[in-house]
Amino acid sequence: MDVRSCRNCGRLFNYLQGNPICPACKNKLEDKFEQVKAYIREHGTAPMKKISDDNDVSIKQLKQWVREERLTFPDDSPVGIECENCGAMIHTGRYCNKCKNEMASDLQKMYSMPPVAEEPKKARDKDRMRFLERQ
Repeated sequence: MDVRSCRNCGRLFNYLQGNPICPACKNKLEDKFEQVKAYIREHGTAPMKKISDDNDVSIKQLKQWVREERLTFPDDSPVGIECENCGAMIHTGRYCNKCKNEMASDLQKMYSMPPVAEEPKKARDKDRMRFLERQ
């Protein structure tokens, strides 16, 4: 059992995985998430700073929710984050559609490449005796 101190409130709790915060703080964070989600539905074109101030949530937390694809901004919204690969403005996730497609095609090419054939070892080398040189 791993006991840790909560990053937000300092209480001790049994840590299982993920973000090291206690269950009470996780519930508060989920409530904030639902509040922000409802706010974005109503005020979809509000700037990120205004969303942050009105809901008492850090911009860093907002960006994390967007990167996790839990939070999405409307297509007509000027709010967004940068693609981690090319820096283009996106409304959800980590990569823009162009970069996602490029990565997918690169992976597809890698899997479709024929495996590199190794040279077969000579049969006589396999059974030979080897010695370490003495000095």
